[in-house]
Order: sequence, then structure tokens, then C-alpha cells
Amino acid sequence: MNTLQNINESWKWKNIEAVEIIQTNDFGNVIFKNSEEEYWRICPEEVSCEKLAGNKLEFENLVGQTEFIKDWEMKNLVEMAKSKLGKLSANQSYCLKMPAPIGGKYEESNLGKIDFSELLSFSGDLARQIENLKDGDEIRFEIKN
Repeated sequence: MNTLQNINESWKWKNIEAVEIIQTNDFGNVIFKNSEEEYWRICPEEVSCEKLAGNKLEFENLVGQTEFIKDWEMKNLVEMAKSKLGKLSANQSYCLKMPAPIGGKYEESNLGKIDFSELLSFSGDLARQIENLKDGDEIRFEIKN
């Protein structure tokens, strides 16, 4: 399954159709364009998929902003991950072992490597399952084979 298919399968509950991958980063974040020419970002560490811009001009303005560049590049976190885990192999991403919305911290002990496709699938599935939770709600994980 290619990245577009993976996004469309894992995040279909958001009612978006990815048609073009614009950019990815070392933590598996993906910027893509949907069928309405809007720009979206999947952020696996935040288990989110949010619209960035409604058109190309808005997107170009956004990606030129220092705050966006800093957030996208994640330089400090990438350097910490490289130092702890080594360089990425093909089709790998760094990740938070426990994503931020369910208590994971942006710290060395919570960093890992994962297959990029698995990360997209996992984050889409988890996001769907926790979509309606409120801050402070308790959750229980059940691992099934």
C-alpha cells in the first residue's frame, strides 16, 4: 500500500481524500493535498489530521513562517532521536512510543523508530478511537492478536 492509499484508508473517517503528498518529515508527519485542493497535515505524535490551508497561496504563506518551519523540522527532537536511536532506515520514522494526547512526553525515554506505514495506520486508528474523549477521561488499552 502506498502512502496515499494508507492515508485514505487510515484517515477515511475524517472524510478527506488525499491526492498528493507534498512533504514528510522524520517523525512521520505528512503534508498532503486533498481532492478539494486544501492542504492538510497528519501529525502522528499528536494523533491529529488538521487542515493547514484552504489553497496554495495560503499554504505558501504558512510554510514561510518561522514558527511553522520550527514546528515542522522538529530539529531538537530529531537530533535527540538520532543520538539515541541512530539514523533512520528506508521507510522508517521516529515516533513517540506513547503519543502526546494519551500521556506521552516529548523526551528521550519515549522515542522510538517505527515503519512509516505502520505509524500512519496506528495514528489514524487511535485518533478515530479517542476523537470524542475529553481532557482527563480515562482510557484502557486492550492489545489483541
